Amino acid sequence: MTEGALAHDPDERADWLRATTERLGVPGIFDVHTHFLPPRVTEKVRAVFASAGPLIGREWPIRYLNPDDVNVALLRSLGVRRFTALPYPHRPGMAEFLNDWAADFDHRTPEALHCGTFFPEPEAGEYVAARIASGVQVFKVHVQVGAFDVRDAHLVPVWAALEEAGTPVVIHAGSGPVPTEFTGPRPVAEVLARFPRLTLVMAHMGAPEYDEFLAMAETYERVHLDTTMTFTRFFADTTDRFGEVAGVCRHAGDYPDELLDRFAAVGQKVLFGSDFPNIPYAYAHQVEVLEALRDRYPALDDAWLAGVLWHNATRLFGAG
Repeated sequence: MTEGALAHDPDERADWLRATTERLGVPGIFDVHTHFLPPRVTEKVRAVFASAGPLIGREWPIRYLNPDDVNVALLRSLGVRRFTALPYPHRPGMAEFLNDWAADFDHRTPEALHCGTFFPEPEAGEYVAARIASGVQVFKVHVQVGAFDVRDAHLVPVWAALEEAGTPVVIHAGSGPVPTEFTGPRPVAEVLARFPRLTLVMAHMGAPEYDEFLAMAETYERVHLDTTMTFTRFFADTTDRFGEVAGVCRHAGDYPDELLDRFAAVGQKVLFGSDFPNIPYAYAHQVEVLEALRDRYPALDDAWLAGVLWHNATRLFGAG
């Protein structure tokens, strides 16, 4: 497909998205969970999804298999005003290469936040401090892919620096879509007990351990949740099949109705995320399922949705 075809594909529902943000009185969408990576890394990530291998666990046809410039143009056409790169390493010695690439992506992409990442390695404390000083606005940690314990001793100076700076970290630590020995709420809870002022954004709202990660947002002032893929049927099916771990409700993929009171109460801590481009459905679907929540819980209304799509993230990161 060409860039023009993508930008004007009616399935993308660009007009509906723009009408929605106009109705809500916000200038557009602030998406805190999108991914842009170096080309060779992108190829490897896409191959993992295409293989439906052990990190994915099911068929996952990525919808947006485009070059970065096409995907950036598509986000703009959908009314996405701010977004992220969120690189993440899967081995030692890779983080700084990704950080250099993300800095260049930020420089040439006005809407992008300046993103960084890290790995538990001896030099992590030093380079994270340097990246904070250079203006990194958000870091990404993917516990499942990185296959490490967030309590690793090499990360102690990293968490200390991030707590002092207040720089947010989008952290995928929930056991969806496939649990590993490193995923789950307990290690993150122990890090927060030691560094209670950390600004953590729980990717996918901690799926499928929704209750435990919601409790962290209730307990700690700077803990947030991102909506990435949550409430979509695809993600519910995925975590139902592969998220049945100790302490998780049987139908973990469906966000439990009994949590909605508490979820609504932390509404200003809920940020919009999509996982674009690595999603198997149209971008607008994530907004549709959030808007549909009012049918289950009327308090999750236009004011709540306006906060999720724009105001909550701009409070955390600034409007740019």
